[in-house]
Amino acid sequence: MAITKQYLKSKPVVKVTFTLPAEAVEKTEKVSLVGEFNGWNPEEAVALKKQKDGSFKGSLDLVPGKEYQFRYLLDNEKWENDWEADKYVSAGVDAEENSVVVL
Repeated sequence: MAITKQYLKSKPVVKVTFTLPAEAVEKTEKVSLVGEFNGWNPEEAVALKKQKDGSFKGSLDLVPGKEYQFRYLLDNEKWENDWEADKYVSAGVDAEENSVVVL
């Protein structure tokens, strides 16, 4: 898993790319990025696209200077954190944690 950040000079946003490697998503057909940036609404999730190597990848523009909690939703049923998130915070439910990207 990887998170890359590209600070744009032309706009006050950061293009953040989220990548899940093939070994993290074996036999997964669909990966959605759900978090504070879309109100934790799976209906408004960012769909990650399957790559030729079996990984899933997707990008979105976020406002710099903030932190965003997020998780991946695999096949609409299994939640997964990013193994390389900037940090983790308690989700307050069943001692689960959310991944956090810091911009």
